[in-house]
Amino acid sequence: MRALGNALGRHLGLTLAVLLFLLFYGVYNLFHPKGFTTAVLIQNTNESFALVMAAMAQTVPVLAGGLDLSVGAVMTMVNCLASYLLAGSPAAMLGGVLVCLAAGALAGFLNGCVVVYGRLQPIVATLATGAVYLGVALWLRPTPGGAVDQDLAWALTNDLSELADTYGWLDGETAWFQAIAWLPVPLLLMILVVLLVWLPFRETVTGRTVYAVGSSEPAAFMSGLAIDRARLAAFTLAGFLAGIGGLYLAIQTSSGNADVPQAGAYTLNSIAAVVIGGTSLLGGSGGAAGSLVGALVIRAISFNFRIFDVPPLVQPLFEGIVLLAAVSLGAGRVFRVKNRLQLMT
Repeated sequence: MRALGNALGRHLGLTLAVLLFLLFYGVYNLFHPKGFTTAVLIQNTNESFALVMAAMAQTVPVLAGGLDLSVGAVMTMVNCLASYLLAGSPAAMLGGVLVCLAAGALAGFLNGCVVVYGRLQPIVATLATGAVYLGVALWLRPTPGGAVDQDLAWALTNDLSELADTYGWLDGETAWFQAIAWLPVPLLLMILVVLLVWLPFRETVTGRTVYAVGSSEPAAFMSGLAIDRARLAAFTLAGFLAGIGGLYLAIQTSSGNADVPQAGAYTLNSIAAVVIGGTSLLGGSGGAAGSLVGALVIRAISFNFRIFDVPPLVQPLFEGIVLLAAVSLGAGRVFRVKNRLQLMT
Protein backbone atom coordinates (compact mmCIF):
# COMPACT_ATOMS: atom_id res chain seq x y z
CA MET A 1 0.00 0.00 0.00
CA ARG A 2 2.84 2.36 0.87
CA ALA A 3 4.56 1.56 -2.44
CA LEU A 4 1.33 2.41 -4.25
CA GLY A 5 1.12 5.70 -2.37
CA ASN A 6 4.71 6.57 -3.29
CA ALA A 7 4.05 5.73 -6.93
CA LEU A 8 0.96 7.95 -6.99
CA GLY A 9 2.93 10.71 -5.32
CA ARG A 10 5.65 10.56 -7.97
CA HIS A 11 3.04 10.66 -10.72
CA LEU A 12 0.58 13.03 -9.08
CA GLY A 13 0.02 15.06 -12.23
CA LEU A 14 -0.79 12.01 -14.32
CA THR A 15 -3.02 10.60 -11.57
CA LEU A 16 -5.00 13.83 -11.38
CA ALA A 17 -5.27 13.95 -15.17
CA VAL A 18 -6.72 10.43 -15.25
CA LEU A 19 -9.21 11.30 -12.50
CA LEU A 20 -10.24 14.49 -14.29
CA PHE A 21 -10.76 12.59 -17.52
CA LEU A 22 -12.86 9.93 -15.81
CA LEU A 23 -14.92 12.66 -14.13
CA PHE A 24 -15.61 14.80 -17.20
CA TYR A 25 -16.00 11.95 -19.66
CA GLY A 26 -18.20 10.04 -17.22
CA VAL A 27 -20.50 13.03 -16.76
CA TYR A 28 -20.61 13.53 -20.53
CA ASN A 29 -21.70 9.94 -21.15
CA LEU A 30 -24.21 9.97 -18.31
CA PHE A 31 -26.08 12.93 -19.79
CA HIS A 32 -25.57 12.02 -23.45
CA PRO A 33 -28.69 10.40 -24.99
CA LYS A 34 -26.47 7.64 -26.44
CA GLY A 35 -23.81 7.63 -23.76
CA PHE A 36 -21.51 4.65 -23.19
CA THR A 37 -22.03 3.38 -26.75
CA THR A 38 -19.48 2.51 -29.41
CA ALA A 39 -20.80 5.21 -31.74
CA VAL A 40 -20.10 7.94 -29.18
CA LEU A 41 -16.68 6.50 -28.39
CA ILE A 42 -15.73 6.44 -32.08
CA GLN A 43 -16.84 10.03 -32.56
CA ASN A 44 -14.94 11.21 -29.49
CA THR A 45 -11.69 9.44 -30.37
CA ASN A 46 -11.85 10.89 -33.88
CA GLU A 47 -12.24 14.37 -32.46
CA SER A 48 -9.41 13.82 -29.99
CA PHE A 49 -6.75 12.18 -32.15
CA ALA A 50 -5.15 15.29 -33.66
CA LEU A 51 -4.86 17.04 -30.29
CA VAL A 52 -3.43 13.89 -28.70
CA MET A 53 -0.69 13.80 -31.35
CA ALA A 54 -0.03 17.53 -30.92
CA ALA A 55 0.29 17.07 -27.15
CA MET A 56 2.65 14.13 -27.52
CA ALA A 57 4.68 16.12 -30.04
CA GLN A 58 4.93 19.05 -27.64
CA THR A 59 6.05 16.79 -24.81
CA VAL A 60 9.43 15.81 -26.22
CA PRO A 61 10.91 19.33 -26.60
CA VAL A 62 9.42 20.26 -23.23
CA LEU A 63 11.24 17.35 -21.61
CA ALA A 64 14.45 18.83 -23.02
CA GLY A 65 13.63 22.21 -21.48
CA GLY A 66 12.07 23.98 -24.47
CA LEU A 67 8.74 24.76 -26.11
CA ASP A 68 7.83 24.03 -29.72
CA LEU A 69 5.46 26.70 -31.02
CA SER A 70 5.42 25.17 -34.51
CA VAL A 71 3.52 22.00 -33.57
CA GLY A 72 0.21 23.25 -34.93
CA ALA A 73 1.88 24.67 -38.03
CA VAL A 74 3.63 21.40 -38.85
CA MET A 75 0.36 19.53 -38.36
CA THR A 76 -1.42 21.96 -40.69
CA MET A 77 1.31 21.72 -43.34
CA VAL A 78 1.22 17.93 -43.34
CA ASN A 79 -2.58 18.02 -43.43
CA CYS A 80 -2.46 20.09 -46.63
CA LEU A 81 0.22 17.86 -48.14
CA ALA A 82 -1.75 14.71 -47.32
CA SER A 83 -4.81 16.09 -49.12
CA TYR A 84 -2.85 15.69 -52.37
CA LEU A 85 -1.22 12.32 -51.68
CA LEU A 86 -3.85 10.10 -50.04
CA ALA A 87 -5.54 8.94 -53.22
CA GLY A 88 -4.93 6.45 -56.02
CA SER A 89 -3.61 2.92 -55.75
CA PRO A 90 -2.70 1.33 -52.39
CA ALA A 91 0.98 1.66 -53.25
CA ALA A 92 0.54 5.34 -54.08
CA MET A 93 -1.29 5.98 -50.82
CA LEU A 94 1.36 4.13 -48.82
CA GLY A 95 3.99 6.26 -50.50
CA GLY A 96 1.94 9.35 -49.69
CA VAL A 97 1.76 8.37 -46.01
CA LEU A 98 5.53 7.92 -45.88
CA VAL A 99 6.12 11.25 -47.61
CA CYS A 100 3.82 13.03 -45.12
CA LEU A 101 5.52 11.47 -42.10
CA ALA A 102 8.93 12.29 -43.57
CA ALA A 103 7.81 15.90 -44.14
CA GLY A 104 6.78 16.19 -40.49
CA ALA A 105 10.05 14.69 -39.27
CA LEU A 106 12.05 16.95 -41.61
CA ALA A 107 10.24 20.02 -40.31
CA GLY A 108 11.05 18.94 -36.75
CA PHE A 109 14.69 18.31 -37.71
CA LEU A 110 14.94 21.80 -39.18
CA ASN A 111 13.55 23.18 -35.93
CA GLY A 112 16.27 21.30 -34.07
CA CYS A 113 18.98 22.60 -36.40
CA VAL A 114 17.88 26.20 -35.86
CA VAL A 115 17.87 25.69 -32.09
CA VAL A 116 21.13 23.74 -31.86
CA TYR A 117 23.29 25.34 -34.54
CA GLY A 118 21.62 28.75 -34.63
CA ARG A 119 21.80 28.85 -30.82
CA LEU A 120 18.35 30.41 -30.55
CA GLN A 121 15.84 29.88 -27.79
CA PRO A 122 13.39 27.15 -28.86
CA ILE A 123 10.36 29.36 -28.28
CA VAL A 124 11.78 32.03 -30.64
CA ALA A 125 13.12 29.62 -33.24
CA THR A 126 9.91 27.60 -33.53
CA LEU A 127 7.77 30.74 -33.62
CA ALA A 128 9.69 31.74 -36.76
CA THR A 129 9.77 28.29 -38.38
CA GLY A 130 6.08 27.84 -37.59
CA ALA A 131 5.30 30.92 -39.68
CA VAL A 132 7.28 29.36 -42.54
CA TYR A 133 5.38 26.07 -42.29
CA LEU A 134 2.06 27.92 -42.29
CA GLY A 135 3.22 29.74 -45.40
CA VAL A 136 3.94 26.40 -47.06
CA ALA A 137 0.49 25.16 -46.01
CA LEU A 138 -1.16 28.23 -47.53
CA TRP A 139 0.84 27.72 -50.71
CA LEU A 140 -0.29 24.10 -50.89
CA ARG A 141 -3.93 24.87 -50.10
CA PRO A 142 -4.94 28.52 -50.65
CA THR A 143 -8.50 27.31 -50.16
CA PRO A 144 -9.72 24.14 -48.40
CA GLY A 145 -9.93 21.11 -50.64
CA GLY A 146 -8.40 17.84 -51.68
CA ALA A 147 -9.39 14.28 -52.41
CA VAL A 148 -8.67 11.61 -49.80
CA ASP A 149 -9.50 8.00 -50.65
CA GLN A 150 -12.97 7.38 -49.22
CA ASP A 151 -12.33 3.75 -48.30
CA LEU A 152 -9.23 4.76 -46.35
CA ALA A 153 -11.09 7.60 -44.62
CA TRP A 154 -14.00 5.33 -43.68
CA ALA A 155 -11.83 2.46 -42.47
CA LEU A 156 -9.55 4.54 -40.23
CA THR A 157 -12.27 6.66 -38.64
CA ASN A 158 -14.53 3.79 -37.54
CA ASP A 159 -14.16 0.60 -35.52
CA LEU A 160 -12.12 -2.51 -36.29
CA SER A 161 -15.06 -4.32 -37.82
CA GLU A 162 -15.46 -1.60 -40.46
CA LEU A 163 -11.72 -1.65 -41.12
CA ALA A 164 -11.81 -5.42 -41.66
CA ASP A 165 -14.95 -5.26 -43.82
CA THR A 166 -13.57 -2.48 -45.99
CA TYR A 167 -10.44 -4.37 -46.94
CA GLY A 168 -11.68 -7.93 -46.42
CA TRP A 169 -8.88 -8.81 -44.04
CA LEU A 170 -10.78 -11.09 -41.66
CA ASP A 171 -13.93 -13.12 -41.52
CA GLY A 172 -16.33 -10.96 -39.55
CA GLU A 173 -17.77 -14.04 -37.87
CA THR A 174 -14.49 -15.06 -36.25
CA ALA A 175 -15.17 -15.35 -32.52
CA TRP A 176 -11.94 -13.83 -31.24
CA PHE A 177 -12.26 -10.88 -33.61
CA GLN A 178 -15.83 -10.18 -32.55
CA ALA A 179 -14.57 -9.60 -29.01
CA ILE A 180 -12.50 -6.61 -30.15
CA ALA A 181 -14.39 -5.56 -33.28
CA TRP A 182 -16.02 -2.65 -31.43
CA LEU A 183 -12.71 -0.91 -30.66
CA PRO A 184 -12.28 2.44 -32.46
CA VAL A 185 -9.37 2.48 -34.90
CA PRO A 186 -8.17 5.96 -33.78
CA LEU A 187 -7.97 4.74 -30.18
CA LEU A 188 -5.84 1.79 -31.25
CA LEU A 189 -3.63 4.11 -33.29
CA MET A 190 -3.03 6.26 -30.19
CA ILE A 191 -1.99 3.18 -28.24
CA LEU A 192 0.26 1.98 -31.06
CA VAL A 193 2.03 5.34 -31.25
CA VAL A 194 2.75 5.17 -27.52
CA LEU A 195 3.93 1.55 -27.66
CA LEU A 196 5.87 1.66 -30.94
CA VAL A 197 7.20 5.22 -31.01
CA TRP A 198 7.27 6.87 -27.59
CA LEU A 199 8.25 4.00 -25.27
CA PRO A 200 11.12 2.72 -27.47
CA PHE A 201 12.47 6.26 -27.82
CA ARG A 202 12.28 6.86 -24.06
CA GLU A 203 14.37 3.77 -23.37
CA THR A 204 17.17 4.70 -25.78
CA VAL A 205 20.32 6.52 -24.69
CA THR A 206 19.16 9.56 -26.64
CA GLY A 207 15.75 9.47 -24.97
CA ARG A 208 17.32 9.33 -21.52
CA THR A 209 19.64 12.16 -22.50
CA VAL A 210 16.60 14.28 -23.33
CA TYR A 211 15.43 13.82 -19.74
CA ALA A 212 18.91 14.59 -18.43
CA VAL A 213 19.17 17.79 -20.46
CA GLY A 214 15.82 18.97 -19.18
CA SER A 215 16.73 18.16 -15.58
CA SER A 216 20.12 19.89 -15.65
CA GLU A 217 21.95 20.75 -18.85
CA PRO A 218 25.26 21.54 -17.07
CA ALA A 219 25.16 18.16 -15.32
CA ALA A 220 24.38 16.42 -18.61
CA PHE A 221 27.30 18.22 -20.27
CA MET A 222 29.69 17.31 -17.45
CA SER A 223 28.56 13.69 -17.79
CA GLY A 224 29.66 13.66 -21.42
CA LEU A 225 26.16 13.19 -22.86
CA ALA A 226 25.42 14.16 -26.45
CA ILE A 227 23.27 17.21 -25.73
CA ASP A 228 23.03 18.49 -29.31
CA ARG A 229 22.03 15.08 -30.63
CA ALA A 230 19.35 14.77 -27.94
CA ARG A 231 17.86 18.15 -28.85
CA LEU A 232 17.86 17.29 -32.55
CA ALA A 233 16.17 13.98 -31.80
CA ALA A 234 13.58 15.67 -29.56
CA PHE A 235 12.50 18.18 -32.21
CA THR A 236 12.62 15.58 -34.98
CA LEU A 237 10.35 13.24 -33.02
CA ALA A 238 8.06 16.19 -32.26
CA GLY A 239 7.74 16.89 -35.98
CA PHE A 240 7.10 13.23 -36.71
CA LEU A 241 4.29 13.03 -34.13
CA ALA A 242 2.78 16.30 -35.37
CA GLY A 243 2.96 14.81 -38.87
CA ILE A 244 0.90 11.82 -37.70
CA GLY A 245 -1.69 14.26 -36.36
CA GLY A 246 -1.82 16.20 -39.63
CA LEU A 247 -2.05 13.00 -41.63
CA TYR A 248 -4.99 11.77 -39.59
CA LEU A 249 -6.65 15.18 -39.76
CA ALA A 250 -6.67 14.86 -43.56
CA ILE A 251 -8.13 11.36 -43.30
CA GLN A 252 -10.79 12.49 -40.84
CA THR A 253 -11.89 15.55 -42.82
CA SER A 254 -11.12 14.13 -46.30
CA SER A 255 -9.49 17.45 -47.16
CA GLY A 256 -6.66 19.84 -46.43
CA ASN A 257 -7.13 23.23 -44.83
CA ALA A 258 -4.45 25.82 -44.09
CA ASP A 259 -6.40 27.14 -41.11
CA VAL A 260 -4.06 29.51 -39.26
CA PRO A 261 -6.29 30.04 -36.17
CA GLN A 262 -6.76 26.27 -35.88
CA ALA A 263 -2.99 25.75 -35.98
CA GLY A 264 -2.53 28.26 -33.17
CA ALA A 265 -5.28 26.61 -31.12
CA TYR A 266 -3.65 23.19 -31.46
CA THR A 267 -0.31 24.61 -30.33
CA LEU A 268 -1.72 26.33 -27.25
CA ASN A 269 -3.88 23.35 -26.30
CA SER A 270 -0.89 21.05 -26.71
CA ILE A 271 0.99 23.04 -24.08
CA ALA A 272 -1.99 22.89 -21.74
CA ALA A 273 -2.31 19.13 -22.28
CA VAL A 274 1.37 18.64 -21.49
CA VAL A 275 1.03 20.44 -18.17
CA ILE A 276 -2.21 18.69 -17.23
CA GLY A 277 -0.56 15.35 -17.99
CA GLY A 278 2.10 15.95 -15.35
CA THR A 279 5.06 17.05 -17.47
CA SER A 280 7.00 19.95 -16.02
CA LEU A 281 7.54 22.91 -18.36
CA LEU A 282 10.99 23.20 -16.77
CA GLY A 283 11.86 19.85 -18.36
CA GLY A 284 13.22 16.57 -17.10
CA SER A 285 10.06 14.92 -15.80
CA GLY A 286 6.87 13.57 -17.30
CA GLY A 287 6.11 11.74 -20.50
CA ALA A 288 4.04 11.57 -23.67
CA ALA A 289 1.57 9.08 -22.19
CA GLY A 290 0.56 11.68 -19.59
CA SER A 291 0.13 14.29 -22.32
CA LEU A 292 -2.18 11.88 -24.12
CA VAL A 293 -4.44 11.84 -21.06
CA GLY A 294 -4.10 15.62 -20.72
CA ALA A 295 -5.34 16.06 -24.28
CA LEU A 296 -8.29 13.78 -23.56
CA VAL A 297 -9.15 15.91 -20.51
CA ILE A 298 -9.30 19.03 -22.67
CA ARG A 299 -11.49 17.28 -25.21
CA ALA A 300 -13.75 15.83 -22.50
CA ILE A 301 -14.36 19.35 -21.18
CA SER A 302 -15.38 20.54 -24.65
CA PHE A 303 -17.69 17.52 -25.05
CA ASN A 304 -19.59 18.63 -21.94
CA PHE A 305 -20.12 22.08 -23.44
CA ARG A 306 -22.27 20.45 -26.12
CA ILE A 307 -24.31 18.43 -23.65
CA PHE A 308 -25.02 21.29 -21.25
CA ASP A 309 -25.38 23.92 -24.00
CA VAL A 310 -22.78 26.25 -22.48
CA PRO A 311 -22.75 29.62 -24.32
CA PRO A 312 -19.67 30.01 -26.53
CA LEU A 313 -18.58 33.20 -24.78
CA VAL A 314 -18.54 31.43 -21.41
CA GLN A 315 -16.70 28.30 -22.60
CA PRO A 316 -13.14 29.76 -22.48
CA LEU A 317 -13.78 31.06 -18.94
CA PHE A 318 -14.99 27.70 -17.65
CA GLU A 319 -12.26 25.78 -19.46
CA GLY A 320 -9.58 28.13 -18.14
CA ILE A 321 -10.78 27.74 -14.54
CA VAL A 322 -10.74 23.95 -14.80
CA LEU A 323 -7.29 23.87 -16.41
CA LEU A 324 -5.88 26.31 -13.85
CA ALA A 325 -7.22 24.17 -11.02
CA ALA A 326 -5.76 21.01 -12.56
CA VAL A 327 -2.33 22.58 -13.08
CA SER A 328 -2.32 24.05 -9.57
CA LEU A 329 -3.15 20.70 -7.98
CA GLY A 330 -0.48 19.01 -10.05
CA ALA A 331 2.10 21.55 -8.90
CA GLY A 332 1.18 21.02 -5.26
CA ARG A 333 3.96 18.49 -4.90
CA VAL A 334 6.51 21.33 -5.04
CA PHE A 335 5.27 22.70 -1.72
CA ARG A 336 5.45 19.35 0.08
CA VAL A 337 9.06 18.39 -0.59
CA LYS A 338 11.87 19.27 1.80
CA ASN A 339 14.66 18.59 -0.65
CA ARG A 340 14.43 19.96 -4.21
CA LEU A 341 16.31 16.95 -5.52
CA GLN A 342 13.20 14.89 -4.77
CA LEU A 343 11.46 16.67 -7.66
CA MET A 344 13.82 14.93 -10.07
CA THR A 345 12.94 11.43 -8.88
